[in-house]
Amino acid sequence: MGRMELGEQWWKGQLAADIHQALRIKELKLPAYRAHSPQLGLRRYFADLLAVLCNRYQLCPTARHLAVYLLDLFMDHYDVAVKQLYVIALSCLLLASKFEEREDKVPKLDHLNNLGFMCSLNLVIDKKELLKMELLVLECFNWNLCLPTPAHYIDYYLLASVGSNDLHNGWPITCLAKIKVFMEKYTHYFLEVSLQDHAFLGFRPSMVAAACISASRICLHISPSWTTQLQLLTAYSVEHLAVCIDLLLMAHDNDAKEASKAKSQSTTLPEQQQAVLPSPHQSPAQLLFQQSSYEPLMSTQPSQFQSPVQDLCSAYRDTLQAHGRSNSIQTGSSSSSVQPSSSLHAGLQPAVKTLPIQRPVTMQVAITETRHCISTTYGSSYLSGHHSYTEGCFDR
Repeated sequence: MGRMELGEQWWKGQLAADIHQALRIKELKLPAYRAHSPQLGLRRYFADLLAVLCNRYQLCPTARHLAVYLLDLFMDHYDVAVKQLYVIALSCLLLASKFEEREDKVPKLDHLNNLGFMCSLNLVIDKKELLKMELLVLECFNWNLCLPTPAHYIDYYLLASVGSNDLHNGWPITCLAKIKVFMEKYTHYFLEVSLQDHAFLGFRPSMVAAACISASRICLHISPSWTTQLQLLTAYSVEHLAVCIDLLLMAHDNDAKEASKAKSQSTTLPEQQQAVLPSPHQSPAQLLFQQSSYEPLMSTQPSQFQSPVQDLCSAYRDTLQAHGRSNSIQTGSSSSSVQPSSSLHAGLQPAVKTLPIQRPVTMQVAITETRHCISTTYGSSYLSGHHSYTEGCFDR
């Protein structure tokens, strides 16, 4: 599937409907995600790490989502030590990029070993160890990496995301091309939001992709929030998508509030403190891979792990904000040391040989991510009221 996308944009071809139907059939056979990993509290950190690495090497969204999905399922089936998760995460990244990208875009092992966080951890992976780890991941998935993710559907659904009969703020759309640009930016923003919380793994990938389209229409004040054409294309009504849309919009609003709070705090900082702040022109990837400014992650306690970036969607926000200004479109108001990879893999291999796939546990374990995880308990539906944060999350 990934190779086909390289040769042509399948969502614009004559076989688009057939390919979409094949993806929908495949997603019915995806393994169930149970959120049983003992390291579930670290899931957000490693998902962010993979996303930043994909942005650094300019991998396509399908490779990014597939890498995170492989890591999620592997963690869900195996009890993996924290030190081993780094090697597993890099293996998932390489497998996903080999499956979805061109060969020349696959990250090189030497480049990965020279990254800032690898040097801070004193972690060096050789080729043989990496191949063994990739084989382990492939065996876990029965050598089948054709696993649909929301990113595989998004381009097909974007074709019908905006129509000439839609209304913007109650008025007919005068420039459909500009609205489509904003729609694509918002949709990919929500697509990144879905990577940051394991709650979205409870929905089918096609449902998450469709919810990203509807949430974008709501944020852009495009009515109706869901059209007949989109319902026929996705086979989802707005009632089917309501819960997923609410979670996306809640994340959008929380992001907007945090951005506004951080912006107000930065204006009140003394000049001495502002002098040591990172330059606003530096990208999240640049900040992550500066070895001098990155603190080593040595602790195995989930509460001490920090996300490698504060916001993975800043690139989308910066481009959208700049585009909005130019076009003037109104859219609304470590104390323990980490062992080198050679000893790491030696400790992993026996554990994997003797460790079967996890069975449903007999006791319930509650793991919360108070800082990152989106609560599944929410109040009134966003679909029934006015959404006030139209483009606040893009203001920095």
